[in-house]
Amino acid sequence: MLKTPVMLLVLCLVGAAEALYKQWIPDTNYENKTNWDKGDVPCGNDIVQFSAQRQVSVFVETSHAVQEMRMPLDGEFILNSGAGFYVLAGPEPGCSQGITTKFKDSDTLQWFNPALWQAAASLGDLQGGNSLFAVHEESVPCQYDDVVFKALSSFRVDTSSSQSSIPVKTVSVQGKVFDSGSEFSQYLSSGSGRLQFHGSAAVTVGNPGCEDPSGCECRNSVNHQQICSSVTCESLNCKTPLQPVGHCCQVCGAILTIQYAAGFNLQTYRQRIYHLFLIQSKYKSVQLGMSKILKPQRLMGMIPFGASSMIQVVIMDEEQGEISEALAFEIVNDARTHGSNLGITEAEFQASSGGSSDQPGGTAGLVVGILFGVLFMIVLVLILVLVRKGIIQMPLMPSLRRLKRSSNNEELGGPLDHGFDNPMFDKPNMLPDIPGLYETNTNSISMTQTGVYFVNPVFDERETDFNA
Repeated sequence: MLKTPVMLLVLCLVGAAEALYKQWIPDTNYENKTNWDKGDVPCGNDIVQFSAQRQVSVFVETSHAVQEMRMPLDGEFILNSGAGFYVLAGPEPGCSQGITTKFKDSDTLQWFNPALWQAAASLGDLQGGNSLFAVHEESVPCQYDDVVFKALSSFRVDTSSSQSSIPVKTVSVQGKVFDSGSEFSQYLSSGSGRLQFHGSAAVTVGNPGCEDPSGCECRNSVNHQQICSSVTCESLNCKTPLQPVGHCCQVCGAILTIQYAAGFNLQTYRQRIYHLFLIQSKYKSVQLGMSKILKPQRLMGMIPFGASSMIQVVIMDEEQGEISEALAFEIVNDARTHGSNLGITEAEFQASSGGSSDQPGGTAGLVVGILFGVLFMIVLVLILVLVRKGIIQMPLMPSLRRLKRSSNNEELGGPLDHGFDNPMFDKPNMLPDIPGLYETNTNSISMTQTGVYFVNPVFDERETDFNA
């Protein structure tokens, strides 16, 4: 199994307008022991076997003795100067007789497997093994990256994808850099190109490099599901595992989000973090990845309403996040102190211990409670505004008088007797015609078109004196 080198962060001087270098790790070299099922290169007494049903491009660096070689139906040997094969006249000392050694199948090695790539700031760092840590989406080549396949080497990579093409800046094969789309297309159609690249998607070169000083988004989220299909997540022991944007697994450590303004330079800030913090011995076990991301924005944490660009800093360590949180505090304090000079408007972090920029881990529950309280008040205000504008209609509530009347009916077991009808008030036109019954000097009842009015017989208008 291919082993990915330990990726301790080495923040080199990466120009924001320059791409990272992403190098393909596996190869199909004859001299690579991991390419053989016996774990060793065949010796002069072995039978060398390549699968007849597989295609392969094999680089041979030196000469080798073999007893017999069984070739594939479609394949090639790329011979270095002085390389080749020969048969010994007799048995090779120290080599077992007649063992069949098989070349491993390389058809399953996929372009979108993040474990099969290593990133570096320069070609020199690639050769020196100085790899950069990155989230899974950015471990695979981004559209602004230079892709490198090792010189004096061959390979076979499956480029199958849900997309029709895989855009990158340049591709380097056996030391030759392809930056022209037409030239690289010709190489892909050649014998070596067909054996080295296979799959449904075509790798395309000539994509412009990132020219934004604040950095550029990788934009590999469209391939997130395919990238994560080859990732196995480890079990975590931290209190509150975190989920970085672009990463397939939760992590123990800290995640910083940095809001930036005009004047922010990703290259300069990388250098600052390295020279201020990462060179300290207490942070020697830290893995730190920094990049620009598009972070989805959600109303009340649920309703998506767009995305905003920001800088994400992922910090992990071997101590389940304790060292990462300490480093995160230092970076945030530095950003808040010198943010105006760095082009940083806001910086905050969350730690897997439950702590955050402003709160230690022990009070994380209080912070969550306050947050939910604020969200509840916002929702309540929104509902009141919508009701006032008529967008939302509240159900009609029965009046208190109706409820009271209904309650009385239920208590008494039936409708109430409201007494007798007043023939004078309810039906003035139906008054009985009894002479002298209503004849008085005071006219106590007066009927008009607008209603019935009662006159107080004791009241005398002549006695009213408002000037008294």
